[in-house]
Amino acid sequence: MFLWDKSFRLKGFWYYILGSFLIILFNTFAQIPLLSFASWDSITPDSNPMDIFNDISKNLRFFLLLLTFVLTVPGILLVVNKLHDLPIMSIISKRKKIDYNRILFAFTIAGTIISLSVLIGYYLSPENYELNFKLKEFLILTIIAILFVPIQTSVEEIVFRGYLMQGFGHWLNSRFMALFLTSTIFGFLHFFNPEINKLGNSFIILYIISSFTFGIMTLMDEGLELAMGFHAGNNLFIALLLTADWTVFNTDSLLIDISDPKIGLTDFIVPLILYPLILLIFSKKYSWSNWKQKLISKIR
Repeated sequence: MFLWDKSFRLKGFWYYILGSFLIILFNTFAQIPLLSFASWDSITPDSNPMDIFNDISKNLRFFLLLLTFVLTVPGILLVVNKLHDLPIMSIISKRKKIDYNRILFAFTIAGTIISLSVLIGYYLSPENYELNFKLKEFLILTIIAILFVPIQTSVEEIVFRGYLMQGFGHWLNSRFMALFLTSTIFGFLHFFNPEINKLGNSFIILYIISSFTFGIMTLMDEGLELAMGFHAGNNLFIALLLTADWTVFNTDSLLIDISDPKIGLTDFIVPLILYPLILLIFSKKYSWSNWKQKLISKIR
């Protein structure tokens, strides 16, 4: 199974700590183009963290935000290829090459769900939305999103569900702990997102639930393709269809959510129903089996 390659284990967990440090270092330097446009004097105790970029266009801000992930890719390749002496496929899939059909299928599922959610929300409460179609800006946004959102989501999946899941799994000799830790860390890394500022700390739970789902996809399918496709579809369609001035993806999307930001019980119940259904669809299509062995058993 690709996630538990013995070559990774032979080098020890300290190599993962060093590798993680190098990836973080690359990502930190990758933020310099974005931060060079920041207006630091606009910061107030109650301000949205993204308000420091209000002096530039939404499309430029979106591009620079995604560029940080593009510039992190060399760091990932350096760590896997040079530090661990392994090909990048060793943390992507058990298959000899990436299964793009899996990526496309998961992408389509996510895109359909997001599109239907936006349509239903607009139909039920049109007063909560403002039409924002600007042809030039939307076309630029579409190009940026199609080119760079899949890179952003793939970087996150490769780092968390690929590389770090390897490290924690070998260190603790537990598939479940690898799933739990990577999902929890992924959720809490969104703590400084503007959504948390508006909706409260409980919103982090939704990030953790999503991360657990992507982790289960990865472990059961023995590859990142489904998680990569679903994550990309989710982020791309949200960026194109719906935005709000308090989200990290504040884009020139088709609609703007102008409702008062709040989170309720329904926001937690829906994912807990929807995500198991998605996993069931993937399970039937790809004939998943041995759930206990793949999710909670020891590695060696």
